[in-house]
Amino acid sequence: MMEEEELEFVEGLEAVLQLTPDVQLAIEQVFPSQDPLDRADFNAVEYINTLFPTEQSLANIDEVVNKIGLKIRRLDDNIRTVVRGQTNVGQDGRQALEEAQKAIQQLFGKIKDIKDKAEKSEQMVKEITRDIKQLDHAKRHLTTSITTLNHLHMLAGGVDSLEAMTRRRQYGEVANLLQGVMNVLEHFHKYMGIPQIRQLSERVKAAQTELGQQILADFEEAFPSQGTKRPGGPSNVLRDACLVANILDPRIKQEIIKKFIKQHLSEYLVLFQENQDVAWLDKIDRRYAWIKRQLVDYEEKYGRMFPREWYMTERIAVEFCHVTSLQFSDLQTNSVKSEVCRRRGVC
Repeated sequence: MMEEEELEFVEGLEAVLQLTPDVQLAIEQVFPSQDPLDRADFNAVEYINTLFPTEQSLANIDEVVNKIGLKIRRLDDNIRTVVRGQTNVGQDGRQALEEAQKAIQQLFGKIKDIKDKAEKSEQMVKEITRDIKQLDHAKRHLTTSITTLNHLHMLAGGVDSLEAMTRRRQYGEVANLLQGVMNVLEHFHKYMGIPQIRQLSERVKAAQTELGQQILADFEEAFPSQGTKRPGGPSNVLRDACLVANILDPRIKQEIIKKFIKQHLSEYLVLFQENQDVAWLDKIDRRYAWIKRQLVDYEEKYGRMFPREWYMTERIAVEFCHVTSLQFSDLQTNSVKSEVCRRRGVC
């Protein structure tokens, strides 16, 4: 009965220890061995026959049994060591897992601290940037204010000086100052709602009006409309006045040019009236001789008084041609009328 139970136990153990070919191959690759006991197709009968091939070899059975027993004890010791090692590995694994969890928690805490610090740093940078923008705006406004105050100081002083120089007829200084005052005044167009700025602007306009009237009066005095007498030479005051007229309303410049040319050609209108012998077409060479002398006389006396960009010589020549054309037209018309009257016997 006992032998049957042991046989069943051995068969059951063999069934449990029966490994698949793949597993067996893997074990052989990891733990290569030449021991017949490690073979998957181990046969006990063949192994015993190998140990005791003859009856005489049975005399060493005790020695063989002792070796096998020693080997079994070593295997038992190795198995116990491995089992204990596996037990310790489990404990070490749990400990390592706990330590890893603690490390992960610590790492998570550090990451959270870094994130909090990053958010604080970002907020700090935003605040610093906001402060820098405010300071930049303040700097820009302060610079604008200082520039505006400087312009206002220049404008106020310039207007006072402009009025004083206008009264003294210092046209040379006025020409430079007036342009500067007008340039500065352009910066205050958007501030005209302020009474003080508006008052300064009105003073500048009044000074410009006074300058225009004063310059026209000076030219009228120097070149009167009545009579043909002209001064002997140009005036430095009038030369500077022309520079001022360039800055004033263009109508002032046109009025000066118109009056001067009219006065300059007034002698021509008298000399070459319709009732004069030299007025006829056959004496036209005298007209050109006269304008030639006048242009030479102008260049000598007044060439430096009027600015070059006014083209006074050209304007005089053009007006001379225009007046001459009108005179010839009138002469021809009157000549035709006289001839018609003579034929009809009416005149």
